[in-house]
Amino acid sequence: MEITKELLFNILDAYAYEIVFVDRHHIVQYMNKTAKKRYGNRVQIGQSLFNCHNENSKEKIENFLKRADAGENEMFQVLNGKTGEREFFVPVRNNDGIVIGYFERHEMPWDEKHPDIPVFEYWKNRKG
Repeated sequence: MEITKELLFNILDAYAYEIVFVDRHHIVQYMNKTAKKRYGNRVQIGQSLFNCHNENSKEKIENFLKRADAGENEMFQVLNGKTGEREFFVPVRNNDGIVIGYFERHEMPWDEKHPDIPVFEYWKNRKG
């Protein structure tokens, strides 16, 4: 099987969490299906990610990029109190190891009493 751009997009669309890939100029280059559903018109391909972030977030993103340029890989960002998600900044590097962009990875905690239930289903159906 040939690995094509279409196949890679299908794999990323199958991922239950949002993937918004942003280049070094903070322009959104790609969004998977889950991201498009979650963010709607707030985040658009071809537009600056900073259109939907405040100054504090912009500064944090710039600092994460500096750390990535210094060699760090995935970095913990925040525990989102609204969603219960842990959020991570993930730099993307080219074959020479140079950071060409980044995305934010979300991770929901799982329920150890029901490890067979996907976390996004657990949190979606959770009451209270």
